[in-house]
Amino acid sequence: MPNVPEIFGCRVFNDATMKERLPKGTYKALKKTIEDGKELDVSVANVVAHAMKEWAIENGATHFTHWFQPMTGITAEKHDSFISPTPDGKVIMEFSGKELIKGEPDASSFPSGGIRATFEARGYTAWDPSSYAFIKDGSLCIPTAFCSYTGEILDKKTPLLRSMEVLNTQAMRILKVFGDTTTKRVDTTVGPEQEYFLVDKKVFDKRKDLIYCGRTLFGARPPKGQELDDHYFGTIKTRVSAYMKELDEELWKYGILAKTKHNEVAPAQHELAPIFDTSNIATDHNQLTMAVMKRVAERHGLVCLLHEKPFAGVNGSGKHNNWSMSTNTGKNLLDPSKNPRENTQFLVFLAAVIRAVDEHQDLLRLSAASAGNDHRLGANEAPPAILSMYLGDELEAVLNSIETGEVYEKKDAAIMKTNANVLPNFVKDTSDRNRTSPFAFTGNKFEFRMLGSADNIACANTIINTIVADVLQDFADTLEKAEDVKSAAEEIVKKTIKEHKRIIFNGDNYSKEWVKEAERRGLLNLRSLPDVMPMYISEKNVKLFGKHGIYTEVELRSRCEILMENYCKIINIEALTALDMAKKDITPAVAAYVRELAETANLIKSVDSDIITTPETDLMKKLANLLSCFIRKIDVLDKAVLGAKGIDGDIVKTAMYYKDNVLTAMQELRAVADEMEANMSAKLWPYPSYGALLFSV
Repeated sequence: MPNVPEIFGCRVFNDATMKERLPKGTYKALKKTIEDGKELDVSVANVVAHAMKEWAIENGATHFTHWFQPMTGITAEKHDSFISPTPDGKVIMEFSGKELIKGEPDASSFPSGGIRATFEARGYTAWDPSSYAFIKDGSLCIPTAFCSYTGEILDKKTPLLRSMEVLNTQAMRILKVFGDTTTKRVDTTVGPEQEYFLVDKKVFDKRKDLIYCGRTLFGARPPKGQELDDHYFGTIKTRVSAYMKELDEELWKYGILAKTKHNEVAPAQHELAPIFDTSNIATDHNQLTMAVMKRVAERHGLVCLLHEKPFAGVNGSGKHNNWSMSTNTGKNLLDPSKNPRENTQFLVFLAAVIRAVDEHQDLLRLSAASAGNDHRLGANEAPPAILSMYLGDELEAVLNSIETGEVYEKKDAAIMKTNANVLPNFVKDTSDRNRTSPFAFTGNKFEFRMLGSADNIACANTIINTIVADVLQDFADTLEKAEDVKSAAEEIVKKTIKEHKRIIFNGDNYSKEWVKEAERRGLLNLRSLPDVMPMYISEKNVKLFGKHGIYTEVELRSRCEILMENYCKIINIEALTALDMAKKDITPAVAAYVRELAETANLIKSVDSDIITTPETDLMKKLANLLSCFIRKIDVLDKAVLGAKGIDGDIVKTAMYYKDNVLTAMQELRAVADEMEANMSAKLWPYPSYGALLFSV
């Protein structure tokens, strides 16, 4: 068994290591940069770089890399060795402060949304000292931001850091008017729960769709899925348990606070949850977690699937983004305390979140929009595309009392009586949980359940930070002028409830009645990425992000372009993969089985001429008709893919075309293929079945 405290963070140049290896003056200067955002002197960077290099070499590293998060949605890294030549033909190991602070990757080869042309190649990576360097695969990885030569941001980290600063500024203003003189900083914190599937690699390698697309494009439902609810929190299989054990140990070595692991609802689906950390660290850790999950899986003969909907008919995988605000003194600003009705400061922060979510439903929805997540939202424990907030019975009662002016009567905590002498009675929580709500209050934080499992959480948290900061700024402007802060705060909360209570819904978000009710309330129902993404560059949102210095209009437009293009490319790859599978594998397999059935039927008839028809004849006719239909559907999809090439210059029209025509044609093709699979010989069907994929581990 590993000594967890001993191995925890052993691959990280963390605070304890810096304190041990850096001179006191250098350590203090670096901490000043991290905590106060002060510019770091190059002489200090040189000392830090030398200490980093020595530590990294001692731990087996030979290279260093600036580790950054471009708009691809995954991380990027270019590795350089520490070696430097000497006059005698040998080498020494060197690493300078300049190399630590700045790198120069090729900016034209990453998605830029038109900001950079191919011939405009220079870009910069800049060290983020607030996120610890670490060793991975023999390289010292230095977390960095990424921008173009002309200064536009090309990554997901920079806007997140900006949004954290904006929220800190506005939250501190609120705390100050409430008389808080001890808090020096407010950080947003995140605990991203990560869902994933594990499948056997030998089975995976036989599925072109999983290899190219990360999800199955064909697949008849198995006799058993998740109907019995026997997988959720069930006993973890030996092979999966071994994987989870090694995964925990690897993550702990990177200083990642992996806490919870369990089986999820769907067969072969699992979840890992970390302890909360600041938003930027949580983002870096989640990106590293996903990479480690895949690498560890390979060592166990498994493949880790992070696609939002790898299998039709069972749960997809999400990433529940648990978001809150905390002070440097350890106080959670979304903790309602024992008497939330009297906790005016909490009510002001709560009201800010309510108003922010209502006013910016479009931004929250687009933060979770992707080609994969469009398949997931709306069922199987994934929230619908309609944004709403769940507050629970107690908080809803508190807000109702504020709106109506009625006295709030706090109910005593109920005791859960087990009625078994051997079992203890215990205090119930004041509210239930709602797993269908997109944005649910869960005690002292909000759980944003829309995000897909493969998402980089930086985008969602940049948006949440910015929209909440924007409302807090408005509240602070009012409260700073108020003669009676408490009365003014009460009025702000009351006004917010009256104007934005439409966003609060504690019921079943899956019901048809809620869809109608949401429409009546005027809530948005944006079902797909092409429906929501153009809102990124609406006048309202350009003004919002520009006001707080998060994005320029050029940067917003580039992001919109990148995400729309990516959507089109993904569906195009899926369509081409489906056509390849349909033409080269499925059609020949079904045709061969039809011939086999025909030969068997003819043989039976030759033995007994009185037999007019046989079961083989009936099945042959059924499959022959399905195959004819399938071939026609192939032609429809072929033409749909070609049709997309005829749309020039309008990415919105192109994306809508892929959604309405190519995706529809793929779904129709799949429906026929899945029916053929259900009537085929398992030996002749060219791909492992859903049963093999979901139950083989």
